[in-house]
Amino acid sequence: MDRRESIKSLVLGSLVGGLALESCVSDSKEELTAKVWEHQYGRTPEEKAVDQKLLGEQFFTPHEIETITQLGHLILPPNENGSILDAGVPEFIEFMAKDYPGFQEPIRGGIMGLDHESNTRFEKVFTSITEVEQKTILDEIAFPNPELSPSEQPQPIQFFSLIKNLVMTGYFTSAIGIEELGYVGNSPNVWDGVPQDVLDDHGLAYDPEWIAKCVDQEKRNDVAQWDNEGNLIS
Repeated sequence: MDRRESIKSLVLGSLVGGLALESCVSDSKEELTAKVWEHQYGRTPEEKAVDQKLLGEQFFTPHEIETITQLGHLILPPNENGSILDAGVPEFIEFMAKDYPGFQEPIRGGIMGLDHESNTRFEKVFTSITEVEQKTILDEIAFPNPELSPSEQPQPIQFFSLIKNLVMTGYFTSAIGIEELGYVGNSPNVWDGVPQDVLDDHGLAYDPEWIAKCVDQEKRNDVAQWDNEGNLIS
């Protein structure tokens, strides 16, 4: 199983319950609003007003957005289904940083730390070095120390863990990410009874009368009719 398949399995297991450029800075505020907040059902007028205010603001600089985008591609590389750009992940992280200010300092500080480490090693900022060089830096902050609690982890590790969570949440809660997972939510299915080989193994069989009434898929939209004694009529 490759890394992307492993991530998909983890996300399916949790249903993305936690949190948790061709960039958004090149888009107009109207385009950004459309990308990030296409659906506002279930929001009160007050909540919508706050959302629109946040969408009209810009927190990250173009350089920070470019760094977030490159990190996103390294965490979840593009495939035939799409990329983090297609899913609007940089815009999602921008919105989350404004909606939850507690993310701002860790992300901004983490990006500064990446650039400092990159300049020290390669005399270039993180976005200007090669992917191989980028991975040599990220490999050192990719795995938390199992003997430490999340709050005790070094700041670079806390930063990268946060970015990974945001990238995966942003992607796998987007339309293309949900499609990639194959998650269909609550939807009607077709059940045509216990498989015949299982019935045979247990020496069981369906009553032909009940089979006709209950497992005829042509009647799946019919409303069941019962008599006064609780017997199924049709």
